[in-house]
Amino acid sequence: MTPSRDPAAASPHAGMSFTQFVALMAALMATNALAIDTMLPALPVIGDAIGITTENHRQWIVTAYLLGFGGAQIFYGTLADRYGRRPVLLFGLALYAASSAMAALAGSLEMMIAARVLQGVGAAATRVLAISIVRDCYAGRQMARVMSLTFIVFLAVPIFAPSIGQLIMLVAPWPAIFLSLAVFGTLVMAWAALSLPETLHPEDRLTIAPGRIVQAFRIALTNRQAVGYMLATTLVIGALFGYINSVQQLFADVFHRPHLFPIVFGFTAVFIAISSLLNSRIVERLGMHRVSHTALLGYVAVAVLHACAAWAGYESLWLFVLLQSMMMFCFGLVASNFGAMAMEPLGHIAGTASSVQGFVTTFGGALLGFMVGQHFDGTARPMTTGFAVLGLGALAIVLATERGRLFRSTPAGTAGVRALAA
Repeated sequence: MTPSRDPAAASPHAGMSFTQFVALMAALMATNALAIDTMLPALPVIGDAIGITTENHRQWIVTAYLLGFGGAQIFYGTLADRYGRRPVLLFGLALYAASSAMAALAGSLEMMIAARVLQGVGAAATRVLAISIVRDCYAGRQMARVMSLTFIVFLAVPIFAPSIGQLIMLVAPWPAIFLSLAVFGTLVMAWAALSLPETLHPEDRLTIAPGRIVQAFRIALTNRQAVGYMLATTLVIGALFGYINSVQQLFADVFHRPHLFPIVFGFTAVFIAISSLLNSRIVERLGMHRVSHTALLGYVAVAVLHACAAWAGYESLWLFVLLQSMMMFCFGLVASNFGAMAMEPLGHIAGTASSVQGFVTTFGGALLGFMVGQHFDGTARPMTTGFAVLGLGALAIVLATERGRLFRSTPAGTAGVRALAA
């Protein structure tokens, strides 16, 4: 039995309550955050165990996962639009669990990178399918609200994940972190298999025909609103990945308080959850444009201030906590709304659109974040400069997308989508 096609229907995901639906979508998205954040405190130990001698090279353990996660998304959407959401999702979760176990057995950098790439490939299905499933069931501001509620649950993971990794290492060696991820992936796979209905409507299934696929990709890559907000999201996520790549070294080499890393990382992540909760309450009243554009301006202002402070030599742990928390608050408002705004005009090719956008934002963001991280020089200057430059770039793209006018709603360009579905 498939969900009702009416987004306003009481139960657009038959057999699941609204709360269970949001919780499952959050769990799917949490597979990604867990794979990145749980192992961050263990990076020095993992690096020593697999023979990494240069500190900046440890970032490959993070970036290899992100490249697999971003690169694989380009394929999942087409498969999900043809074969349905459920089988593709279950395959991805199975691969995630198996590759997590493989990472636990890694004895060299090469094996770890291979396992992390495959882990990212598996997790990519959860990202593409979670967004596609939400778009199957909801639209417009309702979709933004569901995404925000999903983000609240899912963003609790970065708050606690580093501490979870630290606790695991107190009682077990570092491979136990990856074994825990394998167990989590298996449990989520079982939950989805038992509870989630197929949400792709029969009339929206696309055959795997080159011409049709090219047309779907063309629509996803030529719609002004979709492309603009996809590229802006790429730059903002690139700044976030630069932070993730650098933050463990920052606490060890700049602040000389590595023991505080899990606590501070979790504390700053709280502000993303707070802003997502706020967004779920105000976005239907104020609109996605007004909320996200205001947040982006705040993000840029704080990023520039942070970069100036770092270059002037005023960086301290407490200033870092204050400014980073403010940026994370703005990021939460930007990310959830930009994602919904990029998907809004592409409802009838949601799988392909989610794949394209996931590939560009994650793969591109991973490369940008790696560039920022590799410039780490024992100070906070490269990371804070990356935030400022990428934030200003995102603002420039949004201004170009909106033809210089912020805070106004842009009609969704769905004509091409309707033609494809005809």
